[in-house]
Amino acid sequence: MPMHPARSGGYMLAALLLALTQGLGMNLVTANITQIQGSIGATTNEATWMVAAYMAPNVSLSLALIKIRAQYGLRNFAEISILGFVLASALNLMINDLPSAIIVRFMSGIAAAPMSTLGFLYMLEPFRPERKMQVGLPLALTNISLGAPVARLISPTLLDIEGWHNVTLLEVALALIAFCLVYNLPLGQPHPRAKVIEKLDVVSYLLIAIGFGATAVVLVLGRLYWWFEAPWLGVSLAVAIACVATAAVIELNRENPLLDIRWLSSPAVLHFTGALLVFRVVLSEQTTGAAGLFQVFGLNNGQTITLYWIILVASVAGGLSCVAVMKPGREPEIHLVALAFLIAGALMDSRSTNLTRPEEMYLSQALIAFAGALFLPPALLSGLMSALKKGPNYILSFVIVFLTTQSLGGLLGSAVFGTFITWREKLHSHALVEHLALTDPIVAQRVAQLSGAYARSLTDKALLNQEGIALLGQQATREANVLAYNDAFLLIAALAALAFVCLLIHIAFDTIRRWQVAAPQTASS
Repeated sequence: MPMHPARSGGYMLAALLLALTQGLGMNLVTANITQIQGSIGATTNEATWMVAAYMAPNVSLSLALIKIRAQYGLRNFAEISILGFVLASALNLMINDLPSAIIVRFMSGIAAAPMSTLGFLYMLEPFRPERKMQVGLPLALTNISLGAPVARLISPTLLDIEGWHNVTLLEVALALIAFCLVYNLPLGQPHPRAKVIEKLDVVSYLLIAIGFGATAVVLVLGRLYWWFEAPWLGVSLAVAIACVATAAVIELNRENPLLDIRWLSSPAVLHFTGALLVFRVVLSEQTTGAAGLFQVFGLNNGQTITLYWIILVASVAGGLSCVAVMKPGREPEIHLVALAFLIAGALMDSRSTNLTRPEEMYLSQALIAFAGALFLPPALLSGLMSALKKGPNYILSFVIVFLTTQSLGGLLGSAVFGTFITWREKLHSHALVEHLALTDPIVAQRVAQLSGAYARSLTDKALLNQEGIALLGQQATREANVLAYNDAFLLIAALAALAFVCLLIHIAFDTIRRWQVAAPQTASS
């Protein structure tokens, strides 16, 4: 029997609020790291530990939810999860220095882990079984993607009112609304509970949590402390590898494992996971690239509001377009269109100069946002079909594994993109300044022009000259950064083009294989 439209709307609103609340909790700190560091008296590197503390438990806790849900029931799981999230959101109001910020963000990361899963399930709930994948799936993934642009849209106004605590107050308000909706709109029919949690589940999860958590910390902080200069980064990575490998060995020798390692390491799932990780790296062009370039120009979130409105609208349009065209078997064609948009957007951004402003990136960033919303639902649909062949119990397991890989993939994309930019900036900076000499008349004239701004306040010619040299160095650094970002945008375009070609080859092989199978049947008939 179809659900009443008002009740369906309630479930969809709950899904939107759950996904948006979780997305804001994750992105508000990242989007406002420079403003937050002042309010808690920290450097940029120290403040970034807040991001690492949030992601460390968040990337792995979803895996534990598979058996927790089965043992304690979906309704209890939903109600306790949202209650924990409300309490964690309220704790953000108590942040007043760096240690308290790191502790509270760690607890927030734990509490936020079930929110994406709940948002996903609530969006699927009101649709008939045959519409869950075609309509519910794209809408659920679109909701999850809205947190990043919305965080940058609302931050300037909230920070202007009462600073960082006003931002956290919004999180509390959204969490309370979601809390009411979850308690009044239970999920689905009650499922039979079973005692499925074993002692080895705890051991395996703790090993996975340490491994994934250490990996998340390394990916967040590696490019800031630099990969080869901080010994603790290497130690953390070694511990992560050892813990995950040990957990895999334990799980392979269990009758009822927490994770089915053999299925997860099957060619189909590995291919799916690899494709998603590559796509997450490519999508870092928007989450890390454009935002970072505008920071180089000294622009803040208040000056990019229109751009993020366009990104938000393009993301929603991409999700709705996916609803209109997605059907089983159409995945390759949809992915080709998404990759073509990504290539076009990245190539357009690769022509940036020091005069580039948000207005010049409206079209390119809209294409990338549209592509992101268009790519993920068909990819997840194909993975879900593979999981369904193993049995209905694998569906939620697959969704949770998908969300986990997306979290780690996002961190990996930011780490790779940021490291590449730092490396290219050093190369370009060296190339720009190695030929600058004060004996060159053009350089001397430029230094004199730049130092003219201080001529009325500085009478010492040596100090005046030093100020001019410093300003010229700043300009050279800015130009080196612009060139580095252009190189990164070109790299993203090249990766997307490579994926486009590989997908075309894959489609060609599948077509040839179908012809070969069909030919004998036609001949015999």
